[in-house]
Amino acid sequence: MIFHPTPLQDAYTIDPEKRGDDRGFFARVFCEKEFAQHKLVSHFVQVNNSLSRDKGTLRGMHYQLAPAAEVKLVRCIRGALHDVILDLRTGSPTFGRSFGADLTAENRTMMYVPEGFAHGFITLTDDTEALYLVSAFYAPDLERGVRWNDPRFNISWPIQPTTLSDKDAHQRDFDEAWHLGTK
Repeated sequence: MIFHPTPLQDAYTIDPEKRGDDRGFFARVFCEKEFAQHKLVSHFVQVNNSLSRDKGTLRGMHYQLAPAAEVKLVRCIRGALHDVILDLRTGSPTFGRSFGADLTAENRTMMYVPEGFAHGFITLTDDTEALYLVSAFYAPDLERGVRWNDPRFNISWPIQPTTLSDKDAHQRDFDEAWHLGTK
């Protein structure tokens, strides 16, 4: 695997290192040893799968508070999506900054989302499917979200969303005490 640091501290995109011949190729998409060498979380407790039927479907920006804060490893397995992460770690030098990358079934790139980051994506094609590993179980009482177009963060999306859930459409503006669990 090839680990590419993003402009946000502790976050990576990861590409498979393909070994090919006339049959096709073989590549690892996860290796505990390689993750440990990069000081990344390597214990995952759930694998989630989402399908978005329409281009322009936006899902996000979601995260969970401690003790259910989670690391995510996200990969697009059909279609294409623009994956976005937002650093919400208090005291982080990249707090409030976002980063996005296109994940497609063809490029097989993955996004490593550290604890304390909000995560979301917008689909770039119809029938886009994402698979992601998470390091903590879903805890609805500790779930939080940031509005996808909160002016405080000015997240750059490649297209305007056409489909959002009610929950995502009505997320509140960022309020540090509520969003970070101190209120």
